[in-house]
Amino acid sequence: MSFALSESIGYLVLIGVGLAMAAVVTLMVKAETKWLGTRKTSEWFYTAGRTIKTGLIASSIVSAWTWAATLLQSSTVTFEFGMAGSFWYAAGASIQVILFSIIAIELKRKAPMTHTFPEMIYVRYGRHSHKVFLFFALLTNTIVTAMLVLGGAAVVNSLTGVDITLAAFLLPVGVVAYTVFGGLKATFFAEYINAGLIFAVVLAFVSVIYFSSPEIGGVQGMYEKLTTAAVLNPVEGNVAGSFLTLASAGALVFGVINIVGNFGTIFVDQSYWQRAIAARPRSVGSGFIIGGLAWFAIPFTLATTLGLAAVATGVELTEDQVGLGLVAPTAAAVLMGEVGAILILTIVFTAVTAAGSSQLVSVSSLVTYDIFRMYMNPSATGRQLMRVSRYAILIFGMGMGVMASALFQLGLSLQYVYLMMGILIGSAVAPISLAILWDRIGRRAATSGALAGLAAGVSGWLTASAVMYGEITVSSTGSTVPMLLGNIMSITTSLAVCLGGSVASGGRFDFRILKQKIMIVDDRVRSALDRDADEHMLARASTVCKRIGMAAAIILPVAWPAPLYVSGYVFTQQAFTAWVWLAVAWAAGAAGTVVILPLIEARHSIRELLSRASSPKSVDISEQNSDADNPTTKVLIPIDGSIRSLRAMNGTHHLLRDIAGVRLYLLHVLEWPHDDEDNTDTVLSSHMQREGRLVLQSVVVPREAGDVVRMVKMGDPPTRIAEMADKLNVDLIAMGRRGLGNTDEVLGHVTRKVLESTRRPIVLLD
Repeated sequence: MSFALSESIGYLVLIGVGLAMAAVVTLMVKAETKWLGTRKTSEWFYTAGRTIKTGLIASSIVSAWTWAATLLQSSTVTFEFGMAGSFWYAAGASIQVILFSIIAIELKRKAPMTHTFPEMIYVRYGRHSHKVFLFFALLTNTIVTAMLVLGGAAVVNSLTGVDITLAAFLLPVGVVAYTVFGGLKATFFAEYINAGLIFAVVLAFVSVIYFSSPEIGGVQGMYEKLTTAAVLNPVEGNVAGSFLTLASAGALVFGVINIVGNFGTIFVDQSYWQRAIAARPRSVGSGFIIGGLAWFAIPFTLATTLGLAAVATGVELTEDQVGLGLVAPTAAAVLMGEVGAILILTIVFTAVTAAGSSQLVSVSSLVTYDIFRMYMNPSATGRQLMRVSRYAILIFGMGMGVMASALFQLGLSLQYVYLMMGILIGSAVAPISLAILWDRIGRRAATSGALAGLAAGVSGWLTASAVMYGEITVSSTGSTVPMLLGNIMSITTSLAVCLGGSVASGGRFDFRILKQKIMIVDDRVRSALDRDADEHMLARASTVCKRIGMAAAIILPVAWPAPLYVSGYVFTQQAFTAWVWLAVAWAAGAAGTVVILPLIEARHSIRELLSRASSPKSVDISEQNSDADNPTTKVLIPIDGSIRSLRAMNGTHHLLRDIAGVRLYLLHVLEWPHDDEDNTDTVLSSHMQREGRLVLQSVVVPREAGDVVRMVKMGDPPTRIAEMADKLNVDLIAMGRRGLGNTDEVLGHVTRKVLESTRRPIVLLD
């Protein structure tokens, strides 16, 4: 069997590109922590500081929702049903992201401190329900991860000949590396790079295939070849057997399955809740809406290009190859040779790794917060949570290949798992959504709804397979009608039980309890985030998201395709040309938005990063370059804002005014309940650091004082003072006998503790 690429290229992509991606993302995280002062805490690891802006949220969603299935399955259904396939794949899987903006806004309003959605479920529904929905959450992540790796491994195998099982185990290597190091922020960086790369490749395919490929002959040539293909091999269920119509019964059924199934994939996947948690309040709604609309362009444009090109060029594939999603890679290799094969291989690989990283962080957060902290160690420290999270990433990362290999050995194709997923997880959509949207949903109704929906979906699916085909096999259960019935029964049964049970119970839930009972690192962190919340802004954003979400739910799957379906319209050449240009324009606009908007929003941080990177002296001199100029005398002066500390500074300057080469270190310590500064929360840390810098900037230092370094630290003041004295290797500590504390003692408690904890010379001034 011949392959489009050599096996060595397959290994180069699997290992080389994977490690290169890991290196780039790790360097980006390292640069942020080193030069922008971000601290890697447990909160930062899972929430990225809860300050991510619109552009990065949008690009992250585009990347996280672009699975191997997006790139492969969209072209598969287009190959089977024509242009209706690409439309229904895009429309059927984008409205859920847009509608999730409503959930995201309500989460910011009602449970801003949560780390995972099961954590919110625990407070709302109780311990038993928490375990049920935790099961659904982990099941979702497991299925999605297995699909990601299976799709990626199948493409690597089909294009290069690398063993599919080996490819499944090599794919996650780079992902695990940078996710363990950088957590959710590393995932955001990887997804931004991935989103830009995917759009660049999609536009490259469009440019070559529609505008320069001699085999296709432009848009007109594509139209003529598709018209001929309909005569030679008409599509069953399509009007006139045409590939150039939205009047396709098969595509419509797929669209319904796609819509129903993907509600579960979005609403029950912790990774999307994690993005809502990570976003700053004013960005969360717009981030999901822009992300959903931008993502639409990827399957719509790519499948309209590669899926239709496969039909036009008469690509021959077996049923198994079609099921594994090999339409797009084969078409790319046929029309663009090695370059096309490498491009499709690269974007499938980066899509798998970027989305895989998102799944790793999600599973890790569920294990850390909903298993370890919830049931094993409720008083776990930040360090313990970080340790557990990294172990979870390593273990689940190693298991990614096992799960994908298991699906392959069972004979379950990418298409089969994609269509089946809604049956297994769709029943959790209603109770999870209503937990944050409706105050009347009760514990029993929610839990019963999820379990009843699962039972109804699976039984309906299997019963239909047995009745229609006389057997329950992979082939019969993978048929369209049983899949459709199972998906619909799962989600509708659950919704009916939830609504009926809640109306009957009549109780109401006070959403303020979510704010009271869901805790993060410290009460003061909670208070700071509460101060940042703008309820009026969130209420307005909620209204906007509801209007846009409802509009998208009506326009994309109903108002747009309905007239074209009912009328049985077959596209003319002019209409098809307009359709292609719509796809190109949508992809170009989406690409510009998700690539440029994050850069605009991060322009100040980028400028500061470049400035600090090019000027090492601007980095925290206290720790990086404390001996750069070899001062003869180094003096540490704690400044707490009291008049005595200022007198100590002026007195020290007076005493040492005749000595050359004196460096004064002005240290302001923000009192923090943890000795470990790395256990602080990023958001509160930035607020408090800013306040500390203002305190030091207000200190007037005599002009002739010479070299002065101002530092802000967090922790126990006497401990920090002693630590910094040792770290800086100072010759003298100068401080007031007493500080801000009101005491009649000769020495203040900070001064006394510093005297007890250091052997450095200390001068006390009053």
